[in-house]
Amino acid sequence: MPIAIRSLRNWCGALTALPLCACSTVGYYAHLAHGEAALLAARKPVARVLADPAADGRLKARLQLAQQARAFASERLALPRNRSYTNYADLHRAYAMWNVFAAPEFSLQPFEHCFPIAGCVAYRGYYTRERADAYAARLRARGMDTWVGGVTAYSTLGFFADPILNTMLRWDDDELAATIFHELAHQRLYVKGDTEFNESFATFVQREGLRQWRASRGLPADDDARQRHAEEFNRLVLDTRERLQALYASGLAPEAMRARKHAEIERLRTDHARLRDTQWAGDTSFDAWMDGEINNAKLLPFGLYHRWVASFDALYTKQHGDWAAFHAAAAAIGNADAATRARLLRELPAQVP
Repeated sequence: MPIAIRSLRNWCGALTALPLCACSTVGYYAHLAHGEAALLAARKPVARVLADPAADGRLKARLQLAQQARAFASERLALPRNRSYTNYADLHRAYAMWNVFAAPEFSLQPFEHCFPIAGCVAYRGYYTRERADAYAARLRARGMDTWVGGVTAYSTLGFFADPILNTMLRWDDDELAATIFHELAHQRLYVKGDTEFNESFATFVQREGLRQWRASRGLPADDDARQRHAEEFNRLVLDTRERLQALYASGLAPEAMRARKHAEIERLRTDHARLRDTQWAGDTSFDAWMDGEINNAKLLPFGLYHRWVASFDALYTKQHGDWAAFHAAAAAIGNADAATRARLLRELPAQVP
């Protein structure tokens, strides 16, 4: 997840001088500045942690692995070679940030938030769960669907040396390496105001990078069943989004549309349960997500993070697996205007046999 905040302190000072700027906006930028400053202050060089005889052995092992993945990212995936992920920071909390997603009751168009450097994004991040929940509550009071999701890592797009966070170590080794690849991909290429492009690009780099990382270490390909289940789950959710989009465009009266929306969400739960209990042999990986409230806002990240992954896969194939050429071709598409960019991405899968 990218968040560009290089000049927050300057923004906050300037914003206070603008009479038309809401106090809540000034307060939000101050919250971001304080949160990022606290994170940066917690950084320690990984080399210092590894040399500390009192440091936890498991922590050292995970950080050594992270450094290997960091080197692989630059040497083999043509991702930035800088100081990002060469420091470690323990935030003493479960997530680095909490993102608030929101959408109208009868729309899958995200409620966007626009920032001077990052452009418009489909979420708003907070360093505390309480602030995220409070903002989500204000949006719900305006009749919007909302969802608050925890974020284990984010990128400042190269403006700061992003550290490895304790929140990134909560998952397994593959997820740790994949997260580093994903966030460095945002530093390599970021198109202002196009969340779908940015997240799909980083997700492809993460997936293909992880496949190559495992191969380089003599490990077998990732569990086919787990990957297949993830893809099938994504397809279930995306199919639900498509049916809901058709419903919202139908012009039904609000009460009828609300009932149909509820029915589609229950269909998603039923379809998931059927797959879990039959073809997936009881795999409960997605139960926690399914058990919570499901609304338009909760469905948003699936379209944002996965819409163009197949297109970037095709682009990588067209470049014969040359990462530098792939990044250059992706940047050329990113430089096009929004309509042309979407058309080029849409056409890519058909161009690869």
